[in-house]
Amino acid sequence: CSFLPKFSIRIETKYEDDCGDSENIFHRDQILGDHEVSFLDIAFDEIPERYYSSLEDPRFFSSARTGQGPLREGWRRHTQPIMCSYKLVNVQFKVWGLQAQVEQFVHKVMRDVLLIGHQQAFAWVGEWCRMTMEEVRRYERETQEATNELVGLVALAISVSEVGRPAATHSAPASIPSTPLSDKPPDFLALPKTHPHKKSAPETLTLPALWEHASAE
Repeated sequence: CSFLPKFSIRIETKYEDDCGDSENIFHRDQILGDHEVSFLDIAFDEIPERYYSSLEDPRFFSSARTGQGPLREGWRRHTQPIMCSYKLVNVQFKVWGLQAQVEQFVHKVMRDVLLIGHQQAFAWVGEWCRMTMEEVRRYERETQEATNELVGLVALAISVSEVGRPAATHSAPASIPSTPLSDKPPDFLALPKTHPHKKSAPETLTLPALWEHASAE
């Protein structure tokens, strides 16, 4: 993150024609130590309610073009063909006192992002399965441009004051608009809790001190 140099997220991806049973797929001896392996089930793992869409639920989705879906219990072992997306996620937040909490929170958020993204990839298979590579690249560019425009509208400005120095504020670039922090989703994203999912992911970690500080400002 350019405006917070001590914070970084690195994600590496590999795809294999298996159901997720390959060990140390990245061939890194150093990641065999302090790390956690987590399996994401796009059909039955829980996602945040505000992001749920019945049209993108693999348990109900069926593609008329490819014949894929809906996914049932045990689909990982019985579905053919199948591909697994392996992700190596490395998060660093080198700020004393907050490092463990923030890194844990970011990993939880990244899990949700990856789970939702791959659910959508499955549900949108009819749109991309017959694309040529040129069409895929063009679609990627258009999506990236649209995303950059959206992020530019809601980008978060963060200010940090250093202890022991005269009062001064170090702000994000002036081009980034200031947006108040909020732990509540917009009303139009809220959906009723009418669909059961397995609750495999941990509860969302909140940082009360940060929220209180943001509210005070």
